[in-house]
Amino acid sequence: MIWKSLRLLVTAYVGVAVFSGTVSATPAKEAPWLPEAAAYRLTLFLGNLEPLPWSEIATAWSEPHRNSEFSGGALDRLESASNVDAAPLLGAIEKQDRQALFAEATRLIARRIEEELDRALIAENPTAARQAVQTGRELYRAFADGITAADPEAARDIGLAWLDLNSSAGSSGVLGAGAVSADKQTMVTAGAVISDYLGQNYLVDAFAPRETLTPLPETAARGGAVIDLAPSLPPGSDIFDQDPLPRLVLNFEERGIDEADLPLVAYGDMLFDSAQIFGSPARDLGIACSTCHNRSDVNQRLFIPGASHQPGAIDVDGAFFNPIFNDRRDDPIDIPSLRGLRFTGPYGRDGRFASLRDFTRNVIVGEFGGEEPTPFMLDAIVAYMLEFDFLPNSMVTADGRLTDTAPDAARRGEAIFNRPFAGLGGKSCASCHLPDGNFLDRQAHDIGSAAAPYADARAGAFDTPTLLGTVYTAPYFHDGSLPTLAAVVDWFDETKSLGLTDTERADLTAYLETVGSADAPYQVFDGENTAFRLAFSELTTFASTLNTLLPRRDATHILLLTDTVAADLSADASTMSNLAARPEVYALAERLAEVGAAVRAGDWESAETHWAAFQTQAAAIDERAF
Repeated sequence: MIWKSLRLLVTAYVGVAVFSGTVSATPAKEAPWLPEAAAYRLTLFLGNLEPLPWSEIATAWSEPHRNSEFSGGALDRLESASNVDAAPLLGAIEKQDRQALFAEATRLIARRIEEELDRALIAENPTAARQAVQTGRELYRAFADGITAADPEAARDIGLAWLDLNSSAGSSGVLGAGAVSADKQTMVTAGAVISDYLGQNYLVDAFAPRETLTPLPETAARGGAVIDLAPSLPPGSDIFDQDPLPRLVLNFEERGIDEADLPLVAYGDMLFDSAQIFGSPARDLGIACSTCHNRSDVNQRLFIPGASHQPGAIDVDGAFFNPIFNDRRDDPIDIPSLRGLRFTGPYGRDGRFASLRDFTRNVIVGEFGGEEPTPFMLDAIVAYMLEFDFLPNSMVTADGRLTDTAPDAARRGEAIFNRPFAGLGGKSCASCHLPDGNFLDRQAHDIGSAAAPYADARAGAFDTPTLLGTVYTAPYFHDGSLPTLAAVVDWFDETKSLGLTDTERADLTAYLETVGSADAPYQVFDGENTAFRLAFSELTTFASTLNTLLPRRDATHILLLTDTVAADLSADASTMSNLAARPEVYALAERLAEVGAAVRAGDWESAETHWAAFQTQAAAIDERAF
């Protein structure tokens, strides 16, 4: 081989680590992954889970990852475009040998990089050489963050080497035979920088046998030094807001009250959008309450491999977010809507929390590994969530009856909904989904939708969900196993022997769709009322709570606010359609960060000065913030 063999630099536990400093709750999109690199990163990520999902590891190599731009998986690509043997990797998967899996997956990617560098050197034209270098560089991306964490200086040298390779491969110097051209010599030299480093410097004990896995967050050891590795989500993940964006209905807004006049609620609104209240890795990845619950509703696109079995579902008590909270059960749940939250207790899919405050504290500390929230934080976030209201629906009255605007089929379905059935123990659908009680009874019932985990188990009872707004929260049941409301009707008819005719099924479905509908379910944007303007208004409202916090000299809660809002202002500025105003927003974010810096230094006079300047600047650019 022309290039020296590449050896491991990336630890098997590259997926999660301690990360310090301010991070934004606004996630950034990433470039597409090559199938082999994607499969490798999925392997490292899934390999950190306990228990390890071996079937998902196999799938990661045999099929393209979710939302991949490639039609085939890594093994298909290896078979069609590579001479690298995947047998050792497949053997490790078959034997379910974790350490061998990490080692063989890393060797495979290393050999693929070597293969592409070989192709670049012997290419007969610049286009082929440049393509080979580009492919090698995209494969190297699987290792890049580990190298950067282990040895930043070497990472910089390797980055320059890739630039040299790309530049020399794209020139005519790679053509011809005989004497080695200057460009070809540059390629040899640049390739040696990469191969020599990877061949001589690596995480010595990365694949040493381990009796037990260290609880996350994990760090990698190299030469006795601890190296923090930035957390990352694997390819196929999606934590972005859904589109169209759900409409947020807040009780105080409907009453004409400005949120800026409700500092406790406004601070809670900020906390709901803040990743800072969680522990790593959620905090460092920008995951907040609003990530799963877009504007109090359900983020139907959210997906994290190993934690989600389908979009809109998440296992919040698995190994990823808080290992000490890991229940070792593969039990992702469909994300519930939080609309009308003050009416829908008890809380949790199985109704295990009677108190919204206790439930919220468990989400922060138990599920996502955050520090114990202060009483003020819990007061604030609960106060905000209690303002969530249901979507207005002119076809249903406040006591759950259909209005004259409802379709005829729904009216016929309403009679079926209220009809007692022997298969329901003489009860009706309305017995649990009380129309005059927001279509719920605040109890848990075992309807047989979950298989018993063991003999005589009584673990299949789930909290009765409201039917309001359900048209927009598909799929249905606790695990999202039923895709439509029609499927829900079919399930009850078949499992409870209701004996409905096809027409009755359709009418009952029409009734559920009418009750679950809304007059205006989505946020409406136009040329000036943009997503950024909405975010800008929210963030400046969050900041308005400084009018209350600064006089109280409440450093703890001020810093949480400034760290959150300043980072999000900067991140959201990149979405502005008014490019000319973008620098002003960056400057505004910096001004808020200066408030935080002054508070950290105990300089309250400067903090007040920066806050006054922030308010003046925000008012000045408000009309241009779109």
